[in-house]
Amino acid sequence: MLEELINLDKKLFIFLNNLGSKPFDDIWLLVTKQFNWIPFFLLLLVILYKKIGTKQLLISLLTIAALITFTNEITDLIKFSVQRIRPCNDEELVGFIRIVKDSDTFSYFSGHAANSTAAMMLVFLILRQFYKYAYLIFLYPLIFAYSRIYLGLHFPLDIISGYIFGSLTGILFYRIYILISTKLKTSTEN
Repeated sequence: MLEELINLDKKLFIFLNNLGSKPFDDIWLLVTKQFNWIPFFLLLLVILYKKIGTKQLLISLLTIAALITFTNEITDLIKFSVQRIRPCNDEELVGFIRIVKDSDTFSYFSGHAANSTAAMMLVFLILRQFYKYAYLIFLYPLIFAYSRIYLGLHFPLDIISGYIFGSLTGILFYRIYILISTKLKTSTEN
């Protein structure tokens, strides 16, 4: 069963990875770098500030920092426990895939998918009461994580697992955010 799932994952990877073409490689190399998303993050920061104010913004930023630290650590723990080889290093796939970027670290599960989904889940849960289309921020982790398949760095199952872990982590840290916000609000009222 597990072997069948892994074979299906590899076949799906080959299909998705081969949708790419040389003229688009540089675009996807830009997409995969978090630094290039800074304008998007700054826009979210401004939106959060306008809707929740300075104090709540600081709490949300501290929560996001803790969330990313937690997500990174768990992702690394799982990567070193599972030790799945990245597609770009899988000898079975040589000649069947496009390798735009390589890495010698492990593949399962995607830290890019986990971190981006966790952070956007937390921001979404904060903003959903203010914006009808707040769910559109999930385009970021979808595009960001797909870049990892395009470049030859992650299998689809790595990405999906990262999305699931990131979603659950985002919900958990949103609850922590609410708990901290409520306690601070209560303590300032007394």
